[in-house]
Amino acid sequence: MSQRILITGGAGFIGSHLADNLLRHGYDVRALDCLCAQVHGENATRPDYLDPDVELMVGDVRDPEAVRQALDGVDAVYHLAAKVGVGQSMYQIAEYTSVNNEGTAVLLEALIERPVERLIVASSMSIYGEGLYATPEGEIVAGEERSLRQLQDHEWELHDRRGRPLQPVPTPESKPPALASVYALSKYDQERMCLMFGRAYRVPTVALRFFNVYGPRQALANPYTGVLAIFASRLLNGQAPQIFEDGYQQRDFVNVLDLAEGCRLALEIPDAAGHVFNLGSGQRFTVREVAERIAAALGREDIEPRIAQQYRVGDIRHCFADISLAREILHYEPRVAFDDGLVELVGWLHGRVVEMHADAGEELSMRGLTV
Repeated sequence: MSQRILITGGAGFIGSHLADNLLRHGYDVRALDCLCAQVHGENATRPDYLDPDVELMVGDVRDPEAVRQALDGVDAVYHLAAKVGVGQSMYQIAEYTSVNNEGTAVLLEALIERPVERLIVASSMSIYGEGLYATPEGEIVAGEERSLRQLQDHEWELHDRRGRPLQPVPTPESKPPALASVYALSKYDQERMCLMFGRAYRVPTVALRFFNVYGPRQALANPYTGVLAIFASRLLNGQAPQIFEDGYQQRDFVNVLDLAEGCRLALEIPDAAGHVFNLGSGQRFTVREVAERIAAALGREDIEPRIAQQYRVGDIRHCFADISLAREILHYEPRVAFDDGLVELVGWLHGRVVEMHADAGEELSMRGLTV
């Protein structure tokens, strides 16, 4: 008899790809999803991309009865349900705290009465704040938050106390958190609550820190979704992608198919329990380079990105993944090259009409959240 897996947020971008992966490997999959309007549109119904073999239960993770029903007969849980977006979290504070923190608490209380064989929670690279850096002498140090004066002067890069530039290096799981946004705080709470619960109730638990995930099925009309989807939405509407700071900030972009594989391995590898893992590509790209590549892939090289030379509250300069622990314990190995992933994304985008919602940059500026 195959195991039944519950994915909270299972009708979304990452959840649906995870469901595909689990189904291919013989699992039964149930999704609990509220079909949030910002992600799925108004009056949303079951997404066309969700495999028909996925049992979809429409409900809110904050609803104890919906969660209890979703857990019935379940062997393991992936907790992906969350509000996402650094900028939006800085003014929808109550909503982010309610969905991410309270939703996790409701799930964990239900799991006390209905324990499972494994709990896997989606965390985020955002909890690191700045990544790790190397001094000119080669000493590895944690990046410190940039001062308001430095940001107002458009001095984007980090320096040591003698004013010398620091060089970004891959960030491992051992780096202490430096929470720069309400979103980051809520994801850290989700991670820690689940690990604490797992230890106390002897439920094997794994936390996965997702880096910047991209691929088909991202919500293109959501101005707070992943940066590749945001850039693609603007380009498809003949508008320039907006890039904060100078565009040379570095990030790790991981294809959703690789991420889904890493998630499955966290379920199946016995030694994963109790650990926190980075799930990224192990590569770095500047945001400016990503904007140029997606424009080229869409055949819109004529639209150059708009470099805002502004700081967005909650943003950090450089952070990209050290995935050596996931490689060692999970045997995780990203396989989708970035350019190949862009080709697949563009194929999915072909012919889509994207309705542009409120511009996130304008919204944040209006609220005084840019410098």
